[in-house]
Amino acid sequence: MMDKRKKRPPIGIEDFPEIRTEDFYYVDKTVMIGDLLRKWGKVNLFTRPRRFGKSLNMSMLKSFFEIGCDPSLFYGLEISEMTTLCETYMGQFPVISLTLKNAAGLTYQDAYAALRREIGNEARRFDFLMTSSQLDAGDKEMYAALTRIEDGSYAMSDEMLADSLRTLTGLLARHYGRKVILLIDEYDVPLDKSFQGGYYTEMVSLIRSLLGNVLKTNPDLHFAVLTGCLRIAKESIFTGLNNMKVFSISDEDCDSYFGFTDKEVKEILAYYGLDDKYETIKDWYDGYQFGDAEVYCPWDVMNYVDRLQSRNTLLPQNYWVNTSGNDAVRYLIQKMGDGVLKSEIESLVAGDTVEKEIHEDLTYQEIYASIDHVWSLLFMTGYLTQRGRADRGRIRLAIPNLEIRSIFSDQILAMFRENAGKDGELLKNFCDAIEQGDAAEVEHLFETYLQKTISVRATFVRRPTKENFYHGILLGILGYKDGWILKSNKESGNGFSDISIRNDDQELGIIIEVKYAEKRQMEEVCREAIAQIEKNRYTEELEKEGCHTILKYGIACCRKECKVFVEKTI
Repeated sequence: MMDKRKKRPPIGIEDFPEIRTEDFYYVDKTVMIGDLLRKWGKVNLFTRPRRFGKSLNMSMLKSFFEIGCDPSLFYGLEISEMTTLCETYMGQFPVISLTLKNAAGLTYQDAYAALRREIGNEARRFDFLMTSSQLDAGDKEMYAALTRIEDGSYAMSDEMLADSLRTLTGLLARHYGRKVILLIDEYDVPLDKSFQGGYYTEMVSLIRSLLGNVLKTNPDLHFAVLTGCLRIAKESIFTGLNNMKVFSISDEDCDSYFGFTDKEVKEILAYYGLDDKYETIKDWYDGYQFGDAEVYCPWDVMNYVDRLQSRNTLLPQNYWVNTSGNDAVRYLIQKMGDGVLKSEIESLVAGDTVEKEIHEDLTYQEIYASIDHVWSLLFMTGYLTQRGRADRGRIRLAIPNLEIRSIFSDQILAMFRENAGKDGELLKNFCDAIEQGDAAEVEHLFETYLQKTISVRATFVRRPTKENFYHGILLGILGYKDGWILKSNKESGNGFSDISIRNDDQELGIIIEVKYAEKRQMEEVCREAIAQIEKNRYTEELEKEGCHTILKYGIACCRKECKVFVEKTI
């Protein structure tokens, strides 16, 4: 159990004041404020994958710059040591803070209403404008148009919505006599969702008008900060915007302010008494390279640390996969075939790199128009990362860690299972051979299946993970057999068998132990597998269930080769 005196890991909390006042652990990223002020342009775009702290950093910026801020939120943090900067900028600006992560819907009408709601809710934060002595009657009528609700929803017109942010900056600037800072988090989510929903053209037009009006030649804007996953091409929504500075995952500037550095992770683990988990966390959640910085995914680290408080023996989990769609990985694997692309995916899963030219300024309509563009999407969304630059401006891409590798493996296995079920004759022959104890035929047919998927090699993954891959392939085949009761990693005797099978009438039981043969000593590994079955009494439960005949399989795999031994117990 976690020591009650320890600060709590902030799982899913993106509000900076809440983290600082409710006793949550905070990884200090406030130096970003100083760097942003030194390097900023009029419009600043930070592109990072999801769950790397973009929203929390935007909340931090709002808490620092906004008039009426609470200086105590920053006591003890690095930015507080920059006294001149704090005196000049802290609490000195009106701030409009908007997130577009929820400005989406199944239809354009739904997304349009959601966008009006997000902007209307933000505008209502400034209800003092209706009584401001600095605004005239016309100004107040414009504000009223932004916040008016009819029949339970905001009633601003199309023209008013397109000009809403420009209008709001003007009103705030006149009230305070100061220029405004604009923060827009997840600016590209409406475009992503509209592409998926089939109303991309309409949404691009709306976002282009909304952002263009507020960001171009706006005398009331001090500066703007936008975040998103992708750097959308200028000709798509930033037409004519020449005052943008982009901090992408390839840039060195501000490269360590999204994600945790190695030093920060070690401090977290020391704080929670989890130093012994360092290598595991590094293998699973590190490996991203942003600019010159190597970083961990903060969402994964904090989730795992939180779970370890109550169960110290918990194995690493895949936390990121549930927060992001895997369409790009699925698309790449579906296009794999038997040529160069398959070889490249094998290299990636093995821990090697592939060289690709990356385009960071695509439109959503271009992403799936070319397999080359999909590589760019995988890079920008965190499924792949850079391992230095290659020749001619190309980038060496790699899978960053074991968590992301498991996503690739799961998608590969899912496609394999789908395809395996289509070959009924091969499927029947394989299951018949298993049932008949025909080791030679099982070996031949299993290698036939292995030719249809990628090979697992190299030292990027440890032996148990490699075995899990072959285990998954076997389950994908055997799961189609009617009349079998199939269990995976079923507890029995003194341990866990890989695969346990019995038929409906309980006459026949089958135990399969799969091992990876690192040095291609296939026969020796097969014997080890069968010895493990016997030593740990994996057959015990099948015997209790009345199986009169039990087949014990030891299967050794290496890349696309396998060896099969079988022993029968009657």
